[in-house]
Amino acid sequence: MAAVIDSDQSAPAGEAPIQSFLVTFIIRRYDPEVDAEPRWVDYDVEMYPTERVLDALHKIKWDQDGSLTFRRSCAHGVCGSDAMRINGRNRLACKTLIKDLDISKPIYVEAIKGLPLEKDLVVDMDPFLDAYKAVQPFLISHSHPEKGKERLQSAEDRERFDDTTKCILCAACTSSCPVFWTDGQYFGPAAIVNAHRFIFDSRDDAADVRLDILNDKEGVWRCRTTFNCTEACPRGIQVTRAIAEVKQAILRGGR
Repeated sequence: MAAVIDSDQSAPAGEAPIQSFLVTFIIRRYDPEVDAEPRWVDYDVEMYPTERVLDALHKIKWDQDGSLTFRRSCAHGVCGSDAMRINGRNRLACKTLIKDLDISKPIYVEAIKGLPLEKDLVVDMDPFLDAYKAVQPFLISHSHPEKGKERLQSAEDRERFDDTTKCILCAACTSSCPVFWTDGQYFGPAAIVNAHRFIFDSRDDAADVRLDILNDKEGVWRCRTTFNCTEACPRGIQVTRAIAEVKQAILRGGR
């Protein structure tokens, strides 16, 4: 079990001090300059229940091993840069609280799967971003709004694609997909989600173009509906449902 450490962390008057724990993190390390294969390295870190896995990585890097490499930016679940596998599940390190993990056992941390490993917890995001760009994830309109006016849209039309506007391009969904693991050509859930966002936008005029792109042999038909992507999404997007809606639009011949 994780060892309890006496704590001097302040607590509200009349309440007991918050206890800290010695938590073991086992991190899959890889330095291409010295390692032939990845290796697991363990670290003991003093943690508080309300701290996050990202805090643990900071403590390791700052206090124990400055060579540990990982990505992070906003640290508040918006940028999506710190997606990684924590105890075998894709999560954002900045959104994963220590109190939500079983600290009686070591916490395993490794890079997301399916993308080329560059170093430690950092993967090459280019294949992921190439698929994203291929679906033309931007508004395409063949008309111009009235001068000085915005493109108007009803609340009902906006609600049609509201869920898929939440994507932060963390790659947690795509790198949880077993089809993507075995076939690097598959567009993947995140690209399809971002296509969905514009396919069903009433202001956009290129839905047919995107549907044609995703009707490719490496498009939506590669999805096996395992729901891994939906379970992995840190933003709660119903990814599998979005993919199914794109499939239905292709069969209908339009949105």
